[in-house]
Amino acid sequence: MRTTSGTRGEKVPTAPSANPAVDTAAVTALLERGRTMSTPVLRAAVDRLAPPMDTVAAYHFGWIDAHGGPADGDGGKAVRPALALLSAEAAGAAPEVGIPGAVAVELVHNFSLLHDDLMDGDEQRRHRDTVWKVHGPAQAILVGDALFALANEILLELGTVEAGRATRRLTTATRKLIDGQAQDISYEHRERVTVEECLEMEGNKTGALLACAVSIGAVLGGADDRTADILETYGYHLGLAFQAVDDLLGIWGDPEATGKQTWSDLRQRKKSLPVVAALAAGGPASERLGELLAADAKSNDFDSFSEEEFAARAALIEEAGGREWTSQEARRQHAVAVEALDRVDMPEDVRAQLVALADFVVVRKR
Repeated sequence: MRTTSGTRGEKVPTAPSANPAVDTAAVTALLERGRTMSTPVLRAAVDRLAPPMDTVAAYHFGWIDAHGGPADGDGGKAVRPALALLSAEAAGAAPEVGIPGAVAVELVHNFSLLHDDLMDGDEQRRHRDTVWKVHGPAQAILVGDALFALANEILLELGTVEAGRATRRLTTATRKLIDGQAQDISYEHRERVTVEECLEMEGNKTGALLACAVSIGAVLGGADDRTADILETYGYHLGLAFQAVDDLLGIWGDPEATGKQTWSDLRQRKKSLPVVAALAAGGPASERLGELLAADAKSNDFDSFSEEEFAARAALIEEAGGREWTSQEARRQHAVAVEALDRVDMPEDVRAQLVALADFVVVRKR
Protein backbone atom coordinates (compact mmCIF):
# COMPACT_ATOMS: atom_id res chain seq x y z
CA MET A 1 0.00 0.00 0.00
CA ARG A 2 1.33 3.39 -0.98
CA THR A 3 1.37 6.17 1.62
CA THR A 4 1.89 9.89 1.90
CA SER A 5 3.02 11.73 5.00
CA GLY A 6 0.54 13.82 6.99
CA THR A 7 1.19 16.14 9.92
CA ARG A 8 3.26 14.85 12.84
CA GLY A 9 4.73 12.16 10.53
CA GLU A 10 1.43 10.27 10.33
CA LYS A 11 1.16 8.00 7.29
CA VAL A 12 -1.98 8.48 5.21
CA PRO A 13 -2.55 5.74 2.61
CA THR A 14 -3.35 6.60 -0.98
CA ALA A 15 -5.58 4.59 -3.29
CA PRO A 16 -6.52 4.06 -6.92
CA SER A 17 -8.85 6.70 -8.30
CA ALA A 18 -11.13 4.79 -10.68
CA ASN A 19 -14.73 3.98 -9.70
CA PRO A 20 -15.98 0.46 -10.51
CA ALA A 21 -18.89 0.06 -12.90
CA VAL A 22 -22.13 -1.05 -11.27
CA ASP A 23 -24.73 -3.43 -12.69
CA THR A 24 -27.63 -1.57 -11.09
CA ALA A 25 -30.33 -3.99 -12.20
CA ALA A 26 -28.44 -7.01 -10.84
CA VAL A 27 -27.76 -5.35 -7.50
CA THR A 28 -31.36 -4.16 -7.17
CA ALA A 29 -32.52 -7.74 -7.75
CA LEU A 30 -30.10 -9.06 -5.11
CA LEU A 31 -31.22 -6.52 -2.53
CA GLU A 32 -34.87 -7.18 -3.30
CA ARG A 33 -34.35 -10.92 -2.96
CA GLY A 34 -32.75 -10.44 0.44
CA ARG A 35 -35.57 -8.17 1.57
CA THR A 36 -38.35 -10.40 0.21
CA MET A 37 -36.99 -13.63 1.67
CA SER A 38 -36.10 -12.24 5.09
CA THR A 39 -39.00 -9.85 5.79
CA PRO A 40 -41.67 -12.45 6.66
CA VAL A 41 -39.36 -14.04 9.25
CA LEU A 42 -38.33 -10.60 10.49
CA ARG A 43 -41.97 -9.58 10.93
CA ALA A 44 -42.74 -12.80 12.78
CA ALA A 45 -39.82 -12.14 15.13
CA VAL A 46 -41.00 -8.59 15.86
CA ASP A 47 -44.51 -9.92 16.55
CA ARG A 48 -43.07 -11.80 19.54
CA LEU A 49 -42.37 -8.54 21.35
CA ALA A 50 -44.71 -7.39 24.10
CA PRO A 51 -46.82 -4.28 23.44
CA PRO A 52 -46.02 -1.50 22.85
CA MET A 53 -42.57 -2.67 21.76
CA ASP A 54 -44.00 -4.59 18.81
CA THR A 55 -45.68 -1.44 17.53
CA VAL A 56 -42.63 0.74 18.12
CA ALA A 57 -40.42 -1.76 16.26
CA ALA A 58 -42.92 -1.93 13.39
CA TYR A 59 -42.75 1.86 13.13
CA HIS A 60 -38.97 1.77 13.08
CA PHE A 61 -38.96 -0.77 10.24
CA GLY A 62 -41.38 1.38 8.25
CA TRP A 63 -44.29 -1.07 8.36
CA ILE A 64 -46.67 1.36 10.11
CA ASP A 65 -46.87 5.13 10.53
CA ALA A 66 -46.69 7.12 13.77
CA HIS A 67 -50.43 6.62 14.29
CA GLY A 68 -50.34 2.86 13.78
CA GLY A 69 -51.71 2.85 10.25
CA PRO A 70 -50.18 0.69 7.50
CA ALA A 71 -47.17 2.25 5.80
CA ASP A 72 -44.73 1.37 3.08
CA GLY A 73 -41.71 3.12 4.54
CA ASP A 74 -38.11 2.88 3.45
CA GLY A 75 -36.68 -0.07 5.37
CA GLY A 76 -33.12 0.59 4.25
CA LYS A 77 -30.98 -0.91 1.50
CA ALA A 78 -31.08 -4.50 2.88
CA VAL A 79 -27.40 -5.04 2.07
CA ARG A 80 -26.87 -7.32 5.08
CA PRO A 81 -29.71 -9.76 4.32
CA ALA A 82 -28.54 -9.95 0.70
CA LEU A 83 -25.03 -10.80 1.88
CA ALA A 84 -26.27 -13.48 4.29
CA LEU A 85 -28.17 -15.29 1.54
CA LEU A 86 -25.20 -15.08 -0.83
CA SER A 87 -23.02 -16.36 2.00
CA ALA A 88 -25.06 -19.56 2.20
CA GLU A 89 -24.74 -20.01 -1.57
CA ALA A 90 -20.98 -19.44 -1.36
CA ALA A 91 -20.86 -22.53 0.87
CA GLY A 92 -22.90 -24.55 -1.64
CA ALA A 93 -26.17 -24.35 0.32
CA ALA A 94 -29.56 -23.03 -0.76
CA PRO A 95 -30.13 -19.32 -0.06
CA GLU A 96 -32.98 -20.24 2.30
CA VAL A 97 -30.40 -21.70 4.69
CA GLY A 98 -29.12 -18.18 5.27
CA ILE A 99 -32.50 -16.64 6.19
CA PRO A 100 -32.15 -17.03 10.00
CA GLY A 101 -28.70 -15.44 9.76
CA ALA A 102 -30.04 -12.64 7.56
CA VAL A 103 -32.79 -11.88 10.06
CA ALA A 104 -30.46 -12.08 13.06
CA VAL A 105 -27.97 -9.66 11.51
CA GLU A 106 -30.74 -7.28 10.47
CA LEU A 107 -32.12 -7.30 14.02
CA VAL A 108 -28.70 -6.43 15.46
CA HIS A 109 -28.20 -3.72 12.83
CA ASN A 110 -31.51 -2.10 13.76
CA PHE A 111 -30.78 -2.45 17.47
CA SER A 112 -27.72 -0.32 16.82
CA LEU A 113 -29.66 2.23 14.75
CA LEU A 114 -32.25 2.74 17.48
CA HIS A 115 -29.57 3.39 20.07
CA ASP A 116 -27.35 5.43 17.73
CA ASP A 117 -30.20 7.78 16.80
CA LEU A 118 -30.85 8.48 20.47
CA MET A 119 -27.18 8.93 21.39
CA ASP A 120 -26.50 11.15 18.38
CA GLY A 121 -29.71 13.15 18.77
CA ASP A 122 -30.73 12.35 15.17
CA GLU A 123 -34.35 13.31 14.59
CA GLN A 124 -34.67 11.85 11.09
CA ARG A 125 -33.90 8.45 9.60
CA ARG A 126 -35.07 7.26 6.20
CA HIS A 127 -37.10 10.46 5.77
CA ARG A 128 -39.15 9.85 8.94
CA ASP A 129 -38.95 10.95 12.56
CA THR A 130 -36.77 8.56 14.56
CA VAL A 131 -38.24 6.28 17.20
CA TRP A 132 -37.00 8.29 20.17
CA LYS A 133 -38.55 11.43 18.68
CA VAL A 134 -41.97 9.76 18.22
CA HIS A 135 -42.15 7.25 21.07
CA GLY A 136 -39.58 8.62 23.52
CA PRO A 137 -36.05 7.65 24.59
CA ALA A 138 -37.19 4.82 26.90
CA GLN A 139 -38.91 2.95 24.10
CA ALA A 140 -35.94 3.42 21.78
CA ILE A 141 -33.68 1.81 24.39
CA LEU A 142 -36.06 -1.02 25.24
CA VAL A 143 -36.89 -1.93 21.66
CA GLY A 144 -33.21 -1.86 20.70
CA ASP A 145 -32.42 -4.24 23.56
CA ALA A 146 -35.31 -6.48 22.56
CA LEU A 147 -34.13 -6.70 18.94
CA PHE A 148 -30.69 -7.79 20.10
CA ALA A 149 -32.21 -10.52 22.27
CA LEU A 150 -34.41 -11.65 19.37
CA ALA A 151 -31.41 -11.95 17.09
CA ASN A 152 -29.79 -14.53 19.33
CA GLU A 153 -33.10 -16.32 19.90
CA ILE A 154 -33.70 -16.69 16.15
CA LEU A 155 -30.37 -18.45 15.72
CA LEU A 156 -30.28 -20.56 18.87
CA GLU A 157 -33.75 -21.99 18.39
CA LEU A 158 -32.44 -23.78 15.30
CA GLY A 159 -30.75 -26.13 17.76
CA THR A 160 -27.84 -27.14 15.54
CA VAL A 161 -24.08 -27.07 15.96
CA GLU A 162 -23.92 -24.62 13.04
CA ALA A 163 -26.40 -22.32 14.81
CA GLY A 164 -24.16 -22.23 17.87
CA ARG A 165 -21.17 -21.31 15.72
CA ALA A 166 -23.20 -18.62 13.96
CA THR A 167 -24.36 -17.18 17.28
CA ARG A 168 -20.78 -16.90 18.53
CA ARG A 169 -19.86 -14.93 15.43
CA LEU A 170 -22.89 -12.68 15.83
CA THR A 171 -22.22 -11.92 19.50
CA THR A 172 -18.56 -11.17 18.77
CA ALA A 173 -19.57 -8.81 15.96
CA THR A 174 -22.11 -7.12 18.22
CA ARG A 175 -19.51 -6.54 20.92
CA LYS A 176 -17.19 -4.99 18.35
CA LEU A 177 -20.04 -2.84 17.02
CA ILE A 178 -20.65 -1.51 20.53
CA ASP A 179 -16.91 -0.92 20.97
CA GLY A 180 -16.97 1.14 17.78
CA GLN A 181 -19.90 3.23 18.92
CA ALA A 182 -18.15 3.92 22.23
CA GLN A 183 -15.01 4.96 20.35
CA ASP A 184 -17.06 7.19 18.04
CA ILE A 185 -18.62 9.03 20.98
CA SER A 186 -15.31 9.43 22.78
CA TYR A 187 -13.66 10.86 19.67
CA GLU A 188 -16.22 13.67 19.49
CA HIS A 189 -14.64 15.13 22.63
CA ARG A 190 -11.03 14.80 21.49
CA GLU A 191 -9.23 17.53 19.61
CA ARG A 192 -7.23 15.10 17.48
CA VAL A 193 -7.84 11.53 16.29
CA THR A 194 -5.41 9.67 14.02
CA VAL A 195 -6.42 8.08 10.75
CA GLU A 196 -5.52 4.69 12.21
CA GLU A 197 -7.80 5.25 15.22
CA CYS A 198 -10.63 6.33 12.95
CA LEU A 199 -10.27 3.26 10.74
CA GLU A 200 -10.20 1.01 13.81
CA MET A 201 -13.39 2.63 15.10
CA GLU A 202 -15.16 2.31 11.76
CA GLY A 203 -13.97 -1.27 11.36
CA ASN A 204 -15.67 -2.05 14.66
CA LYS A 205 -18.76 0.05 14.14
CA THR A 206 -19.55 -0.98 10.56
CA GLY A 207 -17.07 -3.58 9.35
CA ALA A 208 -17.70 -6.17 12.07
CA LEU A 209 -21.40 -6.64 11.40
CA LEU A 210 -21.01 -6.69 7.61
CA ALA A 211 -18.26 -9.27 8.10
CA CYS A 212 -20.67 -11.34 10.16
CA ALA A 213 -23.43 -10.96 7.55
CA VAL A 214 -21.27 -12.40 4.80
CA SER A 215 -20.08 -15.36 6.87
CA ILE A 216 -23.16 -16.29 8.89
CA GLY A 217 -25.05 -17.92 6.03
CA ALA A 218 -21.99 -19.94 5.10
CA VAL A 219 -21.63 -21.14 8.70
CA LEU A 220 -25.30 -22.15 8.79
CA GLY A 221 -24.65 -23.99 5.53
CA GLY A 222 -21.84 -26.01 7.07
CA ALA A 223 -18.78 -24.06 5.89
CA ASP A 224 -15.57 -24.54 7.85
CA ASP A 225 -13.99 -21.74 9.86
CA ARG A 226 -11.34 -20.99 7.22
CA THR A 227 -14.00 -20.27 4.59
CA ALA A 228 -16.05 -18.21 7.04
CA ASP A 229 -12.99 -16.24 8.11
CA ILE A 230 -12.10 -15.35 4.51
CA LEU A 231 -15.66 -14.26 3.82
CA GLU A 232 -15.44 -12.12 6.94
CA THR A 233 -12.32 -10.48 5.50
CA TYR A 234 -14.35 -9.52 2.44
CA GLY A 235 -17.17 -8.21 4.65
CA TYR A 236 -14.88 -6.30 6.98
CA HIS A 237 -13.21 -4.33 4.19
CA LEU A 238 -16.56 -3.90 2.46
CA GLY A 239 -17.77 -2.36 5.73
CA LEU A 240 -14.86 0.08 5.76
CA ALA A 241 -15.69 1.08 2.18
CA PHE A 242 -19.36 1.40 3.12
CA GLN A 243 -18.53 3.62 6.11
CA ALA A 244 -16.16 5.80 4.09
CA VAL A 245 -19.01 6.52 1.67
CA ASP A 246 -21.32 7.17 4.63
CA ASP A 247 -18.77 9.64 6.00
CA LEU A 248 -18.83 11.53 2.71
CA LEU A 249 -22.63 11.59 2.74
CA GLY A 250 -22.57 12.67 6.40
CA ILE A 251 -20.97 15.95 5.33
CA TRP A 252 -21.85 16.51 1.67
CA GLY A 253 -24.89 14.27 1.20
CA ASP A 254 -28.13 15.67 -0.15
CA PRO A 255 -30.70 15.70 2.70
CA GLU A 256 -33.34 14.57 0.21
CA ALA A 257 -31.33 11.42 -0.37
CA THR A 258 -29.89 10.81 3.12
CA GLY A 259 -32.94 11.78 5.17
CA LYS A 260 -30.66 13.72 7.54
CA GLN A 261 -29.79 17.37 8.10
CA THR A 262 -27.24 19.19 5.99
CA TRP A 263 -23.69 18.83 7.34
CA SER A 264 -25.04 16.13 9.68
CA ASP A 265 -21.71 14.78 10.96
CA LEU A 266 -20.25 18.27 11.40
CA ARG A 267 -23.21 19.23 13.56
CA GLN A 268 -22.41 16.25 15.79
CA ARG A 269 -18.66 17.05 15.87
CA LYS A 270 -17.88 13.59 14.54
CA LYS A 271 -14.26 12.77 13.84
CA SER A 272 -15.12 10.98 10.61
CA LEU A 273 -12.60 10.02 7.94
CA PRO A 274 -12.80 13.24 5.87
CA VAL A 275 -12.22 15.34 8.99
CA VAL A 276 -9.39 13.20 10.34
CA ALA A 277 -7.67 12.94 6.96
CA ALA A 278 -7.93 16.70 6.45
CA LEU A 279 -6.40 17.39 9.86
CA ALA A 280 -3.57 14.96 9.12
CA ALA A 281 -2.77 16.46 5.73
CA GLY A 282 -0.94 19.60 6.86
CA GLY A 283 -1.02 22.92 5.05
CA PRO A 284 -2.97 26.17 5.60
CA ALA A 285 -6.47 24.69 5.17
CA SER A 286 -5.66 21.84 7.55
CA GLU A 287 -4.27 24.19 10.18
CA ARG A 288 -7.22 26.57 9.90
CA LEU A 289 -9.63 23.65 10.20
CA GLY A 290 -7.84 22.46 13.32
CA GLU A 291 -8.14 25.91 14.88
CA LEU A 292 -11.85 26.10 14.13
CA LEU A 293 -12.63 22.62 15.44
CA ALA A 294 -10.64 23.26 18.62
CA ALA A 295 -12.66 26.43 19.17
CA ASP A 296 -15.89 24.56 18.38
CA ALA A 297 -15.15 22.04 21.11
CA LYS A 298 -15.11 24.87 23.66
CA SER A 299 -18.04 26.80 22.21
CA ASN A 300 -21.21 27.29 24.23
CA ASP A 301 -23.31 28.28 21.21
CA PHE A 302 -22.29 25.53 18.76
CA ASP A 303 -25.89 24.40 18.32
CA SER A 304 -26.81 27.83 16.97
CA PHE A 305 -24.17 27.87 14.22
CA SER A 306 -25.46 29.01 10.84
CA GLU A 307 -25.47 27.00 7.63
CA GLU A 308 -22.65 29.21 6.39
CA GLU A 309 -20.43 28.30 9.34
CA PHE A 310 -20.84 24.56 8.71
CA ALA A 311 -20.35 25.11 4.98
CA ALA A 312 -17.08 26.91 5.70
CA ARG A 313 -15.79 23.96 7.71
CA ALA A 314 -16.81 21.55 4.96
CA ALA A 315 -14.97 23.70 2.42
CA LEU A 316 -11.79 23.58 4.51
CA ILE A 317 -12.04 19.79 4.79
CA GLU A 318 -12.30 19.58 1.02
CA GLU A 319 -9.49 22.08 0.42
CA ALA A 320 -7.21 20.12 2.76
CA GLY A 321 -7.90 16.95 0.77
CA GLY A 322 -10.13 15.11 3.25
CA ARG A 323 -12.95 14.56 0.78
CA GLU A 324 -10.78 13.16 -2.00
CA TRP A 325 -8.72 11.00 0.38
CA THR A 326 -11.89 9.43 1.80
CA SER A 327 -13.24 8.75 -1.66
CA GLN A 328 -9.97 7.03 -2.56
CA GLU A 329 -10.00 5.07 0.70
CA ALA A 330 -13.46 3.72 -0.12
CA ARG A 331 -12.13 2.43 -3.42
CA ARG A 332 -9.00 0.97 -1.78
CA GLN A 333 -11.06 -0.93 0.79
CA HIS A 334 -13.32 -2.13 -2.02
CA ALA A 335 -10.30 -3.57 -3.84
CA VAL A 336 -9.08 -5.41 -0.71
CA ALA A 337 -12.57 -6.85 -0.17
CA VAL A 338 -12.88 -8.14 -3.72
CA GLU A 339 -9.39 -9.66 -3.69
CA ALA A 340 -10.32 -11.76 -0.64
CA LEU A 341 -12.98 -13.58 -2.67
CA ASP A 342 -10.26 -15.20 -4.78
CA ARG A 343 -9.30 -17.34 -1.77
CA VAL A 344 -12.70 -19.04 -1.51
CA ASP A 345 -13.88 -21.83 -3.80
CA MET A 346 -17.43 -20.81 -4.66
CA PRO A 347 -19.78 -20.82 -7.66
CA GLU A 348 -18.72 -18.19 -10.17
CA ASP A 349 -22.17 -16.55 -10.27
CA VAL A 350 -22.08 -16.11 -6.49
CA ARG A 351 -18.64 -14.50 -6.70
CA ALA A 352 -19.91 -12.14 -9.40
CA GLN A 353 -22.85 -11.14 -7.24
CA LEU A 354 -20.61 -10.42 -4.24
CA VAL A 355 -18.41 -8.26 -6.46
CA ALA A 356 -21.49 -6.42 -7.77
CA LEU A 357 -22.63 -5.67 -4.22
CA ALA A 358 -19.17 -4.36 -3.36
CA ASP A 359 -19.26 -2.12 -6.43
CA PHE A 360 -22.66 -0.79 -5.36
CA VAL A 361 -21.39 0.11 -1.90
CA VAL A 362 -18.60 2.28 -3.29
CA VAL A 363 -20.62 4.26 -5.81
CA ARG A 364 -24.03 4.37 -4.10
CA LYS A 365 -25.68 7.78 -3.81
CA ARG A 366 -27.62 7.07 -0.61
